[in-house]
Amino acid sequence: MSRRYFGTDGIRGTVGQSPITPDFVLRLGHAVGQVLRRQVGGRPTVLIGKDTRVSGYMLESALEAGFASAGVDVLLTGPLPTPGVAYLTRALRRDLGVVISASHNPFADNGIKFFSARGEKLPDEWELEVEAALDQPPQWVDSRQLGKARRLEDARGRYIEFCKGSFDPLLSLKGLKIVVDGANGAAYHLAPDVFHELGAEVVSIGCSPDGFNINDQVGATHPDALLRAVKANHADYGIALDGDADRLQLVDRQGRLYNGDELLYVMVADRLAQGQSVPGAVGTLMTNMAVELAIQARGVSFVRAKVGDRYVLEELICRGWQLGGEGSGHLIALDRHTTGDGIVSALQILQAVVRSGKTLAQWLEGVTLYPQRLINVRLLPGQDWKSSTQLKEVQAAVEQELIGRGRVLIRASGTEPLLRLMVEAQDQALADRCCERLADAVRG
Repeated sequence: MSRRYFGTDGIRGTVGQSPITPDFVLRLGHAVGQVLRRQVGGRPTVLIGKDTRVSGYMLESALEAGFASAGVDVLLTGPLPTPGVAYLTRALRRDLGVVISASHNPFADNGIKFFSARGEKLPDEWELEVEAALDQPPQWVDSRQLGKARRLEDARGRYIEFCKGSFDPLLSLKGLKIVVDGANGAAYHLAPDVFHELGAEVVSIGCSPDGFNINDQVGATHPDALLRAVKANHADYGIALDGDADRLQLVDRQGRLYNGDELLYVMVADRLAQGQSVPGAVGTLMTNMAVELAIQARGVSFVRAKVGDRYVLEELICRGWQLGGEGSGHLIALDRHTTGDGIVSALQILQAVVRSGKTLAQWLEGVTLYPQRLINVRLLPGQDWKSSTQLKEVQAAVEQELIGRGRVLIRASGTEPLLRLMVEAQDQALADRCCERLADAVRG
């Protein structure tokens, strides 16, 4: 079965348009509550956190009503990063974690995603069960069984201590000046404190949310603001989170921007330098080939998952590995957390820098990212690109030309009638030429 509402990271869309409407979200809360009661029995409790979007108030209330109507209690944290919700769900032994956020999207969007009692993303099968429950008539509980709601007053402090606990207790960030960009999102009131309490001198930007400015020219998806702030403040490093703080971008004092692929390599290399066993690492179909080769050169296996941090996580758990990530800045260190966490990931990188005395640039000496060319080709109604003989022939020719020097990735968009073409090669001109050939073959 295919999912109707759930995408790669929960349910997301424009507020006021299906499915991000208060009536649907109330039904969703009720349906999830029904599924939860069947699975855990008794009287479950869910923990709900959100980012700083103005629509979060409305959706929080709708979810609360939906859960209560199914006989499920609710614990509200207020604004809290997605990984903070995952952590507190596990730490407080709640039955389910719920995040109201559209991550890096603009304020007009919002979404809802869920975590298991272990603080992990839930599988497709669970989402299909929820969608099936949405098709069934509601089963309102009577007044004696209605769920109750209360607020968790110390959620912020608990999560700050968790993040600090992921950093080597024998090290500190003293002597480092760090710019922290909170994207005017869920970590605005805690991310600067984490780095400050570990000893760094902190300059904050993107930490003044008003309900409408989340991800607005700040944060991980708009690193220009971070680059300017690092330069203006003569900082050693800059850290940019996204709206729900599960991804990051990192900048050094020379203005070099490091993406998630490079940071994953540093995490692997740092653990090897400590004598730890790193049997393998997981990237995605989009991970830069240069990083794959560099990790393999260190004697570490590397596999690619589908695009999406949930699929990286699934692959890690399946193989019993700990480190994985995406170029977008979603990084997972399962020896530190059950899910991707921008703050914790940044601390792992800074820990490597402090412990070794090497800069990030020195950690990545010899790792030069391959140039990539991306082209999105709009598909005509009914166009069957998978059966195109011309595309198959051109793809085979391009792959032959790229042997040992690059690779091809062709995938359909999950949300638009687009075919996404990517060619990665040691030479930009080669990548450009090969990608254009593929695009011409699709266009016919």
